[in-house]
Amino acid sequence: MKRIGVLSDTHGTVPPQVYSFFKDCDELWHAGDIGPGVLDELRSWKEVRAVWGNCDSFSLHYELDETAFFVVEGQRVLMTHIGGWPGHYPYALRRRLELARPDIFVCGHSHILKVMYDHELGFLHINPGAAGRQGLHRTSTLVRFVLDPEPKGLEIMDFAKGGAAAAGQ
Repeated sequence: MKRIGVLSDTHGTVPPQVYSFFKDCDELWHAGDIGPGVLDELRSWKEVRAVWGNCDSFSLHYELDETAFFVVEGQRVLMTHIGGWPGHYPYALRRRLELARPDIFVCGHSHILKVMYDHELGFLHINPGAAGRQGLHRTSTLVRFVLDPEPKGLEIMDFAKGGAAAAGQ
């Protein structure tokens, strides 16, 4: 059993809510647009799996992959930044989803929280929305759940994006 925290689009900010909501998580999955300082800060606290986003620096592009495929508690996970949603995936990504056959697909980019099951391709789709202050979203959001071995007990936290503290503080 593993407790998983999922976030995206921090854009250089680690809100204090991350530390309270994810305190019991075993690992964090960050779906891109991480921003400066965030990855190091999170890694000093928890195990982190991450992909780079379209707003991330070239240094993160060299350190991270655009798309990650990994297995946790027997669940196959595919994570990327720009992913769409069920029925609306970019063509190349849809092909990759069909070939990889993940149990869980995680993406970010839209700043819109969306958790739903893709019945056609057979996986749980998770877009945790945006955790940072940058962007048009009105509230920041985080997602957590337990893998035991399937995803269970999925919970969402939403909070005002203006009250977040800057990374490294």
